[in-house]
Amino acid sequence: MRSPAMHPQERLGKPDMRNSLVFMLLGGLALGAASAQAQPPAPGLAPRTTLPAAPAPVRRSAPVAKALPAVQPATAPRAGAGDIGWSCLLEPSNRVDVASEVPGVLDAVLVERGASVRRGGTLARLRSSVEEAAVTLARAKADFGGRKSSRNNELAAEEMISTHEKDEFETEAAIARLELREAEERLRMRQILSPVDGIVVQRHKSAGEYVGDEPVFTLVRVDPLYVEVVVPASRYGAIRKGMIATVRPEKPVGGAYKARVSIVDPVVDAASGTFGVRLTLPNPNNALPAGLKCSVSFE
Repeated sequence: MRSPAMHPQERLGKPDMRNSLVFMLLGGLALGAASAQAQPPAPGLAPRTTLPAAPAPVRRSAPVAKALPAVQPATAPRAGAGDIGWSCLLEPSNRVDVASEVPGVLDAVLVERGASVRRGGTLARLRSSVEEAAVTLARAKADFGGRKSSRNNELAAEEMISTHEKDEFETEAAIARLELREAEERLRMRQILSPVDGIVVQRHKSAGEYVGDEPVFTLVRVDPLYVEVVVPASRYGAIRKGMIATVRPEKPVGGAYKARVSIVDPVVDAASGTFGVRLTLPNPNNALPAGLKCSVSFE
């Protein structure tokens, strides 16, 4: 049989079984959580610690780069007051290797290393006995030719000899004089003479040695001195021929000396970026030695 239908109010008044089960489950969970907080931790277990919350990362702004001052390119100083001193070297103005004009055996050496010599002075002599005899013979012939020519001139004045004969006698006398001059020159060539005013820095041979084309002496001239300096290419055009500069030799000589620019090389060395300058420094009485390092400032 069909059960009678329930009134709507009766359905609303009965508790819903599903809602009751939900409420009971939630209540049990709440009681369990409360008891867990109230009970102390079991022995041997570390108490639960609550980690502090990680701090929020601090955002830092990127540092602002400071502008550096602009680097100015180095510029070469101009020639003038306050110019820096460039390194230089004092060199002899002339260096000569002196050899004999003719081969032979050295008979005497008249100078040693360090000696001051004058141009044309005798440095050494070769054995020359044969040449001396030739000079004596040529001089005798020349004297005889001169006397003969004088007598013939008297005869020619009296017309006792022909003009042709007179011309022959005069020619013979002239030839005798030229032969004497030749013999004297050959004798002179047996001497080794100094070609410059300077100082003997080396003697290569001694008396008794044979000499040929090789040098016997080395001479240098130190008055004036040459000041050799190498300058950066950036100074090209600032240093001109004829300029005056101050040269300061290194110690123990020291001092300050005036020199004049005599040569400015027209070609710059591409590898080093430099060019050469030569100054002429007067050196009376050879007061300054060659070979010293120095510094030079252009005025």
